[in-house]
Amino acid sequence: MSGGVETFGWLWPYLVILIAGWLPTDIWRFLGVILAGKLKEDSEILVWVRAVATALVAGVIARLLLFPAGALAESPLSLRIAAVAVGFVVFKLARERVLVGIAAAEVVLIGGWYLMGGLSAG
Repeated sequence: MSGGVETFGWLWPYLVILIAGWLPTDIWRFLGVILAGKLKEDSEILVWVRAVATALVAGVIARLLLFPAGALAESPLSLRIAAVAVGFVVFKLARERVLVGIAAAEVVLIGGWYLMGGLSAG
């Protein structure tokens, strides 16, 4: 009886990804769902979790704004700042609907890039 990596052939890297990547993160998601039902919405732990989540989002936005990579790095800083500002204002005006704010920022960023000639080469 043979076993090991040869048994799975080309499939074994995907099994490793499934077991080592997906499973450990989903365990925490499932536990979060189970435990979150028992927490009060204004509890100290949920206030802390929201603060950490907000800080992480702010950090990602700051990184994209100040140290972009790829095609975003070709856009001027002023355009990226304008897109973030417009996105935030629209987010607030749209009663804090995230997708509306993101869409507005995208329109400003892509439209500004297009007007500056960024898309004419592509």
